This record gives sequence, structure tokens and C-alpha cells, in this order.
Amino acid sequence: MVDIIPKIIAAINPDRYYKPSGDKEESKNELRKFKEIIKSQGIQKAIEKAKPTPLSTHKLVYDSSSETLEPVYFFIVDLMNDFGLNAEKLIDNFTSSPGSGHFAELGQRATVMQQQGSKILGDINTVLRSVLNIIYDLKEFRIRLSQYDDLKTERKESAVLALKQIWLDKVDIQKGNSSIKAMALGNAGFQTLLDAFLVVDDEKNIGKVDLNDRVIRILRPRLLEFNQWLEHSEKELRKRYELEKTYLKSQVNSLKLYSRWAKPYLRAAQELEMSNLGRDPGLVKAFNTIILELTLLGKNKIKSKEEAISGNLPLEFKKVKTKDYYACVLISFRFRGIPQRVSQQPHYVFGGRVEISFNSYALNEDELKKFEECLEESDLNDALRLIEGSTGESLTQMQDEIDFFLNEKDKEVKTASQKDYSNPFMALFGKYGGETTAPKKEIKKEVKSKVIIRQETYPEKQILRPFSEEIAKEITFKLFDIYKKAHGMASYT
Repeated sequence: MVDIIPKIIAAINPDRYYKPSGDKEESKNELRKFKEIIKSQGIQKAIEKAKPTPLSTHKLVYDSSSETLEPVYFFIVDLMNDFGLNAEKLIDNFTSSPGSGHFAELGQRATVMQQQGSKILGDINTVLRSVLNIIYDLKEFRIRLSQYDDLKTERKESAVLALKQIWLDKVDIQKGNSSIKAMALGNAGFQTLLDAFLVVDDEKNIGKVDLNDRVIRILRPRLLEFNQWLEHSEKELRKRYELEKTYLKSQVNSLKLYSRWAKPYLRAAQELEMSNLGRDPGLVKAFNTIILELTLLGKNKIKSKEEAISGNLPLEFKKVKTKDYYACVLISFRFRGIPQRVSQQPHYVFGGRVEISFNSYALNEDELKKFEECLEESDLNDALRLIEGSTGESLTQMQDEIDFFLNEKDKEVKTASQKDYSNPFMALFGKYGGETTAPKKEIKKEVKSKVIIRQETYPEKQILRPFSEEIAKEITFKLFDIYKKAHGMASYT
């Protein structure tokens, strides 16, 4: 797993960090084919076939079953920070042998984290279904309220007919055989009742329509009942609409809170997962052993203007604008240890063998951005993407509809009685026909674009990059050499 980082760097800059095999001609053809894979199949496919080589590499092996491994790791971390490298951990994997006590204890901890995370995810699904139902109800309410709003516009006649139809289907139908539809369709002498109800808008206007007395006696109380329902139902519906919006806000806040609670448990469960090392001979089922893999990356920015003033670079670099270059150090650890429980403590200490690899690279700002992009797309972050997807994406997909209802403002409705007070002189400023509000701008979702590595200029390629490479090799060797001196080992200096 630790070899994925050098492979990513080799795929990003194959001219510098890909190591072809064979003679000069074969190496040239192999490098050309590798670049074709990057263009045709993508960089992730090329990473699988990469043959990485750093600028320089130094290896250190330290074996002591009586001493713990933590001081080795933290000594190098502190040393990197002292050199201004700002160490960043890229890989942190472990695997215990199934027969060890460490395996059993971490398995129990992982199970607890998984159970807690699953419980909260179940609560998230319950709240999510509630949010979906509320949004559906709000859409229905909004459609119904639009018909009440139309009563104050030129579309009043259509709105009244629509509301009468709703009243017939929802309220009057509960009367059974004495409902208007049942009487009009089933009883002789009431065929005109349904049409009369739809045509007459008020019980005072019944006399204007030619109807027999039997129909009028049925129609008059029904119109009165409809008008009362029309007045009260609008108030109740608007009140229910506002209550539903308040409830939606409450449920959305609960969903966000549950998502925050679930992430630590899911992340802890993911971090307690053991990596699959396959047939590694250092891991025997019945032994009490553990294998740890760690990778650190340190970056030191090359300040070209200061280096030019110091005389390390040509003076032209004080004025020439270039990309930022970094001297990078990649340090990989492979621990093979024996976990030992501390007496009366719930944790373990590890003593054993550690292999440390110091590698140097020089990368510019575009290459580092591409490196971060490839790292996010690699298998290393699959679990993190699943965690984000299970907790955050469900809310993101509905965010537009949620924002629409929560940020909704009352709109002015132009009634039929309103007059047009538009000022003809406003046309000089681009205003026409009583414009009141500016058109709402469409909110575009930000789409993360792929990082493109810009081509190097001549000063960057011929001067700045070689200078960065020398700095990277120098820092890498110093880290390696200082560690050996500090621990009483043979040194080259």
C-alpha cells in the first residue's frame, strides 16, 4: 500500500520519476507507451503500471524488540518540522495476526463504533423520510394556495371553478347519496344541480338563473356552505403551510445534527479497519505480531526571489514570475512489531523491527495539486467518500428544494382591480410595464474541475527545477544522516 504514493508521483511527472527498464532505445519506447496510457486510459490506470524512481533514496533498518517504536516515528516527525517541512501523514495502515490479543481488542472496538454509527444512520434515514414527506406536502399546499391567490387576479373565474371541484370531491362527497354529484347523476329532477353549482358564485345570484324550486332549495345552502369553507379553508391552509415549513426547518436541523454525530463513529470504525497484506510472511496467524505502514510527506517551498538575492539563483529570478516549486521529502515506515499490553492499562506498546525509506522529489504547485487530486480519487479515500455519501450527500441532493421553502418570501400579487401606474419616463432607464423586482439570478453549482499541469517555462525547467531537486536531495540526506548520528550509528559525515 505504501508504494502507491511514489507511483502517483511517477504518473504525474513521468519524465523525472518513471524508471523504464532496458537499454536507451527500449527505455525511450517504454516511457512513450506509459505516456500514451496516461492520455488514453487516464492517470489512475497509469498509476497501476508505474515504475517509480525518486531523485535519491536512503534506507534505514532498526531492530530492537525491547525498545518501543513510537520514539523512532516521533523523532523523525519532529526533525521534519524542525527543517520546516510541515510533515503530513498520507498513509496509516495496520494489520494484526488473527491469533493476537491486539487483534481481538481492536476488533471489539471497531464493532462498537460500527454499531453506534449504524444506529445513528438508522435515525438519519427516519428523519430523511420525514423530510421527503414534508417537502411533498409543502408542494401540494403550494399548488392549492396558488388557486386561492388566483382569486385576487384576472384568473378568478378559473380559480373558483377549481376550488368548487375540490370542495365537491373532498367535502360534499362525504354526504353520500345527498351530495351534489350523487343527486345530479342518480336522481331524476336534479340533472341541472351540478351545472348550477358551478355557474352560480353566490346564493344571492341564484334568482338570475332559470332553475326549478327543488334545485334552488338544495343549491342555496350548498353555496353558502362552500363560501364559508372557502374563507376558513384558506386561513387553515396557510397556517398549516407555515407550520409545515417550521417543522421542515426543525427536521433539517435534526438531520444535520445526526450527520455530525455519525461521522466520528464511522470515521473511527474506518480507521480501525485492518489492511489486507495478503501473503506477507511477517504475519503468521498464531503469532502475536503486528505490521504498521506509515507514510509522511514534507514540503519546503523554494523562495526564488530570496535565493536570487543570496546568489543561489540568477538575479533575473527577482523579477521573473514563476510557478512555486517545492523540495519534497517522502518518508515511509514499515513496522513489524510485537504488541505488549501495558500493565493495568488498556493500550499496547510495540517493539520490533522498523524499515525507514527516505526519498526526495521536486514538484511544482500544479504537480502538487494534481497529486492531491489523484490521492482523493485513489482507493485510499474510498471509505471517506462512503462516509461523506452516507451522511452529507442525501441532504445536498434536496438542498435546492429545502432552501426554496425555508427562504420563501411573500410575493406581491397583482389584483384585478390594480391599475397600471407605470411611468413613461422610466423607459429611459430600461424600466417597462411596472417592473418592481430584478430577475432572480440562477445559482450555478460549483463543479470541481480537473487540475491541468501547465507546461514549464525555460527558466523553470532548466534552472528552478534542478535547483529544487538539489535542495530536496540535500534535505533528505540530512534527515537520514542526523537520525543516524543521534542514535549512535555510523555516519558518512
